[in-house]
Amino acid sequence: MVPLSTSSLREQQHPLIRSLADKIEALWHRHLDLSPYYLPDDLGYVEGRMEGEKLIIENRCYQTPQFRKLHLELAKVGTMLDILHCVMFPRSDYALPMFGADLVSGRGQIGMAIADLSPTSDDRTLPADYQSALSALPDVTFTQRRELPEWGDIFSSFCLFVRPSNEAEEAAFLSRVESYLELHCQRAIATQPTPEREAEILAKQRYYCDRQQQNDKTRRVLEKAFGEAWAERYMTTVLFDTV
Repeated sequence: MVPLSTSSLREQQHPLIRSLADKIEALWHRHLDLSPYYLPDDLGYVEGRMEGEKLIIENRCYQTPQFRKLHLELAKVGTMLDILHCVMFPRSDYALPMFGADLVSGRGQIGMAIADLSPTSDDRTLPADYQSALSALPDVTFTQRRELPEWGDIFSSFCLFVRPSNEAEEAAFLSRVESYLELHCQRAIATQPTPEREAEILAKQRYYCDRQQQNDKTRRVLEKAFGEAWAERYMTTVLFDTV
C-alpha cells in the first residue's frame, strides 16, 4: 500500500481523475473504519515501459469490518494515458453490491467514465433500499452514453457509462459517483453480517471478478508493458482477486 504521506501520481493526472481519487479516499475515511491492506511488495507501486513511454502504477488499499479490500489504482502511461480504477470488495459474510468506478483519459480528454453498484443477488437486482435511494437521485444528462461490453451483465440498471463532453458533464459524473459511494458506505455500516449466505456471496463475487477479467483492453496494456505472466498475476492478485 502507498502511504498517504508520499507524493502521489495523481498530481500529474487529468483533473477529473485527481478529483475522483480525492473524493473516494475522503469518503472512505469519513464513513469507514480503515486499516491497511497489504499487497505483495512488488505490486503496490510498479514502473515499466509501453511503446517507449514510461508506465507507472500506484495502488492504495485498505480493509474495514465490512470490506475485505478497498482498492484504488492510479496509472499513467507517459503523456498518452491516465487511468483510475476502484473496486470495493465486501467481506464474504456481507451481502453488499460491488462498487466500481473507472476513468480513462487519453491525451487530456476523458474517453471513458463508468461507475456502478453491481448487484450480487441471484436475480441480479440491487437491494430494495439501494434501488429506492438511487431512483430518488436527480436526473443527469450526458450527450455521449456508451454501450456496455459483452461481458457487462454484471452491471446494474443504474450503471453510468459515458464519455463526458465538457467540464459540466465531468462535474455531473463526479457528483453522481459521490452519491453512489456515500449511499454504499452508509448502507454498509448499517448492514449486519449474514454468515449463512457466505457461499452464495462468494460465488457472486467470483462471477463479478471472472467477468471483469475478460476486459481485453486492460490485459493488453499490462501485457505490452510487463508480459503475459505478470499481467495474469496482476489481474488475479490485485485487480480482481477472489477468496
